[in-house]
Formats: sequence, structure tokens, C-alpha cells
Amino acid sequence: MSQLSWLPCARWVRTYNGDTFKNDMVAAIIVAIMLIPQSLAYALLAGLPAEIGLYSSILPLVFYALFGTSTTLSVGPVAVASLMTASALASVAAQGTADYLSAAVVLAGLSGLILLISGVFRLGFMASFLSHSVVSAFISASAIVIALTQIRHITGAQFDDESLFGMFKALTSSGVEVNISTTVIGLSVLTYLWLIRSRGKSLLVYLGVSDKTASLVVKSAPVLAVILTITVTALYSLDASGVAIVGKIPEGLPSLGLPTISIELVKTLFVPACLISIIGFVESISVGRTLGAKKRQRIDENQELIGLGTANLASSFSGGFPVTGGFSRSVVNFDAGAVTQASSIFAAIFIALVSVFLTPYLYSLPKATLAATIIVAVLGLVDLSVIRKTWDYSKSDWLAVMLTLSMTLIFGVEIGVSCGVLVSLCLHLYRTSRPHIAEVGLVDGTEHFRNVVRYKVTTLPG
Repeated sequence: MSQLSWLPCARWVRTYNGDTFKNDMVAAIIVAIMLIPQSLAYALLAGLPAEIGLYSSILPLVFYALFGTSTTLSVGPVAVASLMTASALASVAAQGTADYLSAAVVLAGLSGLILLISGVFRLGFMASFLSHSVVSAFISASAIVIALTQIRHITGAQFDDESLFGMFKALTSSGVEVNISTTVIGLSVLTYLWLIRSRGKSLLVYLGVSDKTASLVVKSAPVLAVILTITVTALYSLDASGVAIVGKIPEGLPSLGLPTISIELVKTLFVPACLISIIGFVESISVGRTLGAKKRQRIDENQELIGLGTANLASSFSGGFPVTGGFSRSVVNFDAGAVTQASSIFAAIFIALVSVFLTPYLYSLPKATLAATIIVAVLGLVDLSVIRKTWDYSKSDWLAVMLTLSMTLIFGVEIGVSCGVLVSLCLHLYRTSRPHIAEVGLVDGTEHFRNVVRYKVTTLPG
């Protein structure tokens, strides 16, 4: 295999110049500003310490930049993979323990190996077996689950049963006590982020701010929320009033090394790792193709498997958890003018600098702020229009969508994604086993053949 096949970065390194550097650097700054609070928030969602989110946003970006084919895909922690990580690890160890963290690192390594081996054996074609509608339904249902699970962080409430039905039952009764300070912070940040995301840019442009500056301000909104809530919490010692904070985050870069692996742990995590790999790959390919089409760039599915595989292995070696291409970050990277994957390398450098110099200032960051960041981010993934669209063009797809949605909402992400994959494969086999066959005949007075059902034609006997 040629060097260009194994190292797609060789294509853009050869022609790299000053103008490309400026565009990539600007995009990197914007993406890093967005990725820092997101990485902290998604670590919280996965049940991991905040610094693990930062660790998962350094080396994975560099390795995907070297081995991936999309010039604008931004790799790192994402909401759905974080939720699936928490679900996979729940049966292995308790959150906050060393075993839980170790299992997360092993999960990233397993996911990386599965993706890498799939790429080497050129299994990228398997992405076409998964129905886009079913994947969209799973992501929408997962986003709803994620948003609802953040209620406890937004309100400071403690639930005996943290299932969706358990939380709903507790909230509708008088048995749950919320922390007023936490609730004020959570709802304030949630409202601020929602308004700035939905109305901020148009308002700033109306006030005379340039379109480019307005976009930068809107994308920087989560960072401003982090700074303001840290300041307020520290000044008024709100943690003493019961406001849950991130606490001490170790300074410095992650130490590199192989995770501690046991056969039993590998057996337990293998199926979840496969599911995380499948969903992560399909999500990344979908984003990569969408953005690539705008630049007339071809995405190589097999090389993407290798790129995502090396990114997850790098995350594992640096103490992180599973990563994949994020939709919102990739769109921001594209809109910010990124030309090559050098923008991801620059973003990784900025995040590394934050890990070395700025983590002490994150001590008083309320978890409610991160929860609000998660909710606003994931609600953008909810696309319930797929229900109406599939009903209009395919009743079988509609049934598959409804089954995946309901199974994910009722029984959780692992059962939901398993159901989605199984239904997609069954639909694919059903349709390929019953191909459309049309009998044609000759249109009188012409040399054209048409369907006998739709046209008046002459057919030969026999």
C-alpha cells in the first residue's frame, strides 16, 4: 500500500503554505474554545473525572489528523459515545473508582483495535448496511436520554432510582429535594446558552457586529458561561451551600502507557466496544461525507476506520475514553475556514496548554454549568422529523425507527443500538432478497421498451 494510502496527511503537508496556516490556526482557536467546555462536560456524562475529557482531546486529534481522510472532521469526546461509555461501565465498577477509570481506558483501546482491524481488512462497506433513518432515531433517542439524565446535575437533586422512569416519578412526587443555588446556576446557564445559540448571532448582526465576529461570540458562549459561574461560585463559596463543583483537576499532560488488561474485562467490554465503534464510525462517516461534499472531497471509509482506530488507541494510551467525529465541532471547524487537519493538531496543542497551565482555575466550576452545556449541545441532535419522513416513504423504515426510538428510551442505549443494528440488517437482507423486477414490452411504433404495468406495450409470448 502506498504512503499516501496509509498517511493521507502527506497529501496536504506537501502543499502547505502561509495562507493555509492562517486559516487552520483561526479554525483551531475557535474549535478549541468550543471543545474545552465540551470535553469537560462529556467526561462528566461518562462518569469520569473532568481531566479525562481534556486527555481525550489531545492525542486523538493528532492521530486522526495523520491517518484520517476528512480535512475538517473534528475528533474528540461526543455525547452519544460518552453515554454509551457510562452504560457499558456501569456493570463493571462504581463511578469514581480506579477500576471504573481503568475500564474506560480499556474500552477506548478495544474500540480502537476493532476499528483499526476493520480498516485493515477493508470493512468500511459495512456502513452501508445500517439504515440512516435507524441511526438517526437512535441518536435522537440517546440525545433525549442524555438531556434527561442531566436533571440531577441541573437541580442538585439526588435520586434513589436514576432510570428515566425513576427520576420522573421522584420529580413528580414530594420526595426529592433540590438545591436552590445549583438550580439557579443550572437554569441560568441553560437559558443563556439556549438564547445565545438560537438568537445570539442574529441579534449581534442587527446591532452592527460583523457576521464573523458574531459567529465567534456565539461559539465562545460556553467558555463565557464557565468563566462567569466559576467566578460567582468562588466569590460566594457556593460549594459550601451544596453546589457540586468539579474540584481539583491535576495539572500537566497525561502520562502515556498501556492500560491494565484482564481477560474477564475484555470479555465484558467487547460487545459494548463493538457497538460504540459502529455508532461512532457511522456518525463520523455521515459528518465527513456531508462536509466533504461541500468541498468535493472523497471520504475513504476504510481509511476512516484506520484514522478513528488510531485516535481511540491514542486516547487509551493517554488515559482517555472512546472518541469519534463530532457533528457540531466539525461544522464549526468547517465554517471557521479549516483547510487541512493541521487545524486539529493546533487545537490539540491549545488544549494541552490548558491542561498544563489553566486547570487550577477550573476548581470551582459547577457541574450544573457542564450539565447545561450538555443539554444544549445534545438537543441539537434530536431530529424527530425522521418519524414523519419514514412514514411518508416507507412503512417498514417507520416501524424500524419507532422500534429503535422506543427501545432506546425504555431500555437504554445498549439495547437500543443493538436493536437498531439488528433491524437495519434485517431490512437490508429483506430488500436485497426481494429486488424490484419489472416486465417490459415494446412501445408500438418505437424502439423503446417500457414497464407493462405503466404503458401500453407489445410483449412476446412465452
